[in-house]
Amino acid sequence: MNTIEQLYQTLDQRRRPEDVAEMIVELMSRQLAIHELATLNKAANRSLKNSVYGYTSMLETFGKAIGADKQIKKAVEIFKIDEKENSNYYSADRIETFLKEVSPLIHKEVGENNFKSDRLNKDLRKLAGLDISKRNYNKKWRLLKRIEIRLQKFIHESKKLELQKIAKHGLSHTISFEDFSKDLNTACFIAYFNARSNLRSTFTNQSQERPFDEICEMLFNRCLKNPDETQWEAISYIYTDAKVLEYLSDEQKGKLLGKWMAILQEISDFLEELWNENDIYRKTMAVKKGNDSTTWNNTAGAWNKARDNWMNLIYALDLDFILDDICFGKVMRLMAADVIAWHLSTGGKIDPNTEVWNLVPLPWEVFQERIFCNKEMIVNACKEAGIDPEKSGWIAPRIHGVSQFKPTPELVHGVTVSNPFLAKILRQNKYFSGKL
Repeated sequence: MNTIEQLYQTLDQRRRPEDVAEMIVELMSRQLAIHELATLNKAANRSLKNSVYGYTSMLETFGKAIGADKQIKKAVEIFKIDEKENSNYYSADRIETFLKEVSPLIHKEVGENNFKSDRLNKDLRKLAGLDISKRNYNKKWRLLKRIEIRLQKFIHESKKLELQKIAKHGLSHTISFEDFSKDLNTACFIAYFNARSNLRSTFTNQSQERPFDEICEMLFNRCLKNPDETQWEAISYIYTDAKVLEYLSDEQKGKLLGKWMAILQEISDFLEELWNENDIYRKTMAVKKGNDSTTWNNTAGAWNKARDNWMNLIYALDLDFILDDICFGKVMRLMAADVIAWHLSTGGKIDPNTEVWNLVPLPWEVFQERIFCNKEMIVNACKEAGIDPEKSGWIAPRIHGVSQFKPTPELVHGVTVSNPFLAKILRQNKYFSGKL
């Protein structure tokens, strides 16, 4: 029997919507009307438990940043430190604390890692009371340096992982269990919409599947029917639609706006760093050899998600006059050249959003107030590119429809494969990866 605790765990996973729907059926079947259960079963009947294969080749978790557990265990052995049982070092704070506690044992300053100038010579070691050989000292010094390097890599990888999650589902992975579990309708909507939002992109020359489907609509309508019990603030962490925000106080909306502003600031700095590191062809946004397209696209997705939420909130707070003074645009993802060629060969043209991207200043330069850009400039750019600035989400909250439920495809680098076992073999042999 599935529990609400298990449903909560899916917020930080990439479970298929069908499997989350099955969990919801087990939790809510007695509370659902016949037509609601029929809608939910469109997905639940296709869960792994109910499928012929009972298996998916696609990872059901996000990646994981590698901490310094291995290196610190070695340091504990070499420094002969009494370590607490069950201690682990998979958080930046714990790794940093370890370094601050252990580095003074050999009079090493954290952050000073120049092998020539930052080590103590024989006389300085003697003066510091270090009665150890040069070889022993160097071994400990190098190990602490490696732990510091691992810490910086861990922080960097953790940031990339966090931005990948934000790009997919906003802040749902930060919702507390207490807020999630207060109301079952709230929990079920958040969990299913989260699973839909985490779907992988498919290799296509058409638009991607929109996450808000008929099952989301049914679950959300149950929340609307019971507004007093619904935890609207928790829902706003993943879904900042106007219907949700009207149930939040101005203070709650203001706090959420502050969260998204802080996230935009962090993403802004990281985007600039990536832009300077990658030789990106801005005109077409076609990926080139050497471009870190995965990191760029995840970060661009996080920016656009944060920007959408920021836009929704400033309109909800009647602060849209801000856009007359500052309005930063979207960030375009890098596209595979063969997808662009496929699109053009079927009568399409370069995405008009990319045209707007080329006409307005870089968003992070605007956000950091180094270059001026406002609503009027973006409206003019949209008109020149032939798109509606409001419907396209450049200057107003993005409007979405309700899509029909479609079974989750088994994907290998975006290409649909009918059999999950075949998909695993194709992935292992790098088919459709562009590396063959």
